[in-house]
Amino acid sequence: MRRFYSLALVTSLFGEHGVVRQWGRIGSQGKRQTDWHASPEDAVAELEGMARHKRRRGYR
Repeated sequence: MRRFYSLALVTSLFGEHGVVRQWGRIGSQGKRQTDWHASPEDAVAELEGMARHKRRRGYR
């Protein structure tokens, strides 16, 4: 089973900072979730933590 996982930092029109996660099987649209944060530092810390966790599980 081939799968994908994508992380991205985004900023809303209201100045909130978020981490967008997309995941699923290759060839499908997959799922998407956005976690919003008040500061960009919090968003970056969450993104780095998620990336580290996924790399340990075999994602590149």
